[in-house]
Amino acid sequence: MDNNKRVKYACYTSGMSMSVVICLSPLLFLTFKETYNISFTLLGLLVAVNFLTQLAIDLLFSFFSHKFNIPLAVKLTPILTCIGLLIYALVPLFFPTHAVVGIFIGTVIFAVSGGLGEVLMSPVIAAIPSKNPEREMSKLHSMYAWGVVGVIAFSSLFLYLVGYHNWHYLALVLGVIPLVSACLFISSTIPKMETPEKVSGVLKLMKNKELWLCFFAIFLGGAAENVMSQWCSGYLEASLGIPKILGDIFGLALFALFLGIGRTLYSKIGKNISKVLLWGAVGATVCYLVASLTPIPVLGLIACALTGFFTSMLWPGSLIVGQERIPEGGVFMFAMMASGGDLGSAIAPQLVGSITDAITLSNFGINLASSLGISPEQLGMKAGMLLGMIFPLIAIFVYLTIIRNYKKDNLLQ
Repeated sequence: MDNNKRVKYACYTSGMSMSVVICLSPLLFLTFKETYNISFTLLGLLVAVNFLTQLAIDLLFSFFSHKFNIPLAVKLTPILTCIGLLIYALVPLFFPTHAVVGIFIGTVIFAVSGGLGEVLMSPVIAAIPSKNPEREMSKLHSMYAWGVVGVIAFSSLFLYLVGYHNWHYLALVLGVIPLVSACLFISSTIPKMETPEKVSGVLKLMKNKELWLCFFAIFLGGAAENVMSQWCSGYLEASLGIPKILGDIFGLALFALFLGIGRTLYSKIGKNISKVLLWGAVGATVCYLVASLTPIPVLGLIACALTGFFTSMLWPGSLIVGQERIPEGGVFMFAMMASGGDLGSAIAPQLVGSITDAITLSNFGINLASSLGISPEQLGMKAGMLLGMIFPLIAIFVYLTIIRNYKKDNLLQ
């Protein structure tokens, strides 16, 4: 196998490792709540810590990428994922009475690896010669989605067979994925990537208005995707009464399946990315509305799953737009874009958790839930999901602006 292929496969398995980093905690939300009495607000904070840690890494590389040994950072990324998952696996042993501490420590460590993966894997793929770099970028991000499908299906079956109280063994087993990635990277030569030579070069790029438009686009895209990916499992179980294993497999796994289908389709036949972004935001808005308001469990499940298809290109599509509009951005541009996506992914799920708790515990929520014939927790979850609709709704107007810019420069096909 030549070096470029080995590097590609290492990036692909790193994308799958990121699916472990993002998905493991949400799959265990209700297990953590029941086993360790962790509130919805703390669970939302766990997601926020994950993405804010990734955001810190993104910002660090945004301004100081020229100070780092980029090839070494690439190779260390999957190793850090392994360490974080190992700490997760040891929580019952070392943190038996303060499990949340161990969970947060493990989350921070593999969130660092997730941040490095977001910042570095896209420019690595972009640096490998290709006839169609747009589709190569979409293929990389589809690996994350297919990884989510595999992680959810495997994790659901594993926990069902060995018991949810043995969740820590799952973290140990999933460590095999980043281990494979680490082995591939160690034997590879990382291609050279562009970085600003000094901070002044970064400040010059930051004056580019298109950079901030793309930043806001990926902020909303990350929010729209991750509210559903982080809360879908808990929402289907707590609000619609769908058993956890069915909610994980037919809700969250189908969400990831459609996410993968959307990205794979674009990698094969995709074009007109600005229009794809617009219609993705429109479809996601409708799906959130249906999921939050329907009293029919099957319809809610379908809406949650289809959100995956409509949000599939909002994150990688924003990267494609950024790569096209700011070709001189290099690692800095990808780091800034990753920070925008992570910021949206941190803020939005935390807001949903806070709204859910606030409605559930308020007298207003209790009285309204009683009048509607549902529990306060169900009402709170529905309110949180409805809040999630705001992000793709606002994104529609951002993507319309991107389309206008393409038309202005005669780049829209």
